[in-house]
Amino acid sequence: MQPVLEIRGPTGFDLWPVAEVPPYGFLPLGGALTPAEVGTAVMAVAACNDIEPAADEPPRPTDPVRGFLHGLLTLDPLFAAGGLRVTDTATGVTLVPGCCNGMDERGDWQLVVDGGSAGFGHDPSPLAERLGDTVRLTVDAEAADSPRIDLPVTDLRRLLAAAEHDLQAFHGLASAWCATQLPDAAGELTEALARALAVPNSRESPSAE
Repeated sequence: MQPVLEIRGPTGFDLWPVAEVPPYGFLPLGGALTPAEVGTAVMAVAACNDIEPAADEPPRPTDPVRGFLHGLLTLDPLFAAGGLRVTDTATGVTLVPGCCNGMDERGDWQLVVDGGSAGFGHDPSPLAERLGDTVRLTVDAEAADSPRIDLPVTDLRRLLAAAEHDLQAFHGLASAWCATQLPDAAGELTEALARALAVPNSRESPSAE
């Protein structure tokens, strides 16, 4: 299980160094990303929130970097396209977040742990449901012959905890990237990324000291 961002960012991006990711591909998040990959992740989250301000909202700054980051730094709530990707290493079957699923919606996995079910976007329409002590992950609930992954609920708990650790490790890495790459906006950008990804702000955490 990996937390992944869907990369929808603009082509020809040149505001800071980024890595090449296929259009609408997924970038796994963790503590081992290169600076260019972190730059891609920050670009992707900013692009998800790069909308024109309403008439009663602060105008977009003329500075290109601040202008691109404006939505990420001012909107509430924020959106980050992606979620959790699960791969059965024995069969190769992979469940990926569907369209319109956000990183904040991974909290719905707890509904599955508690005995319910949850969907995570559409096209495809991934579904997770608890069946006794087993969790069934359906890659596309709209397809009658969809591949599935079955795993014990105890394994799901472990995987979810590991995914949260990966996200927090990424946010710590992103905090350092912001301080180096965009020092004038580092504090507010780090806080905005924490909100978009629904993780604790590592800059405020004692473990970050």
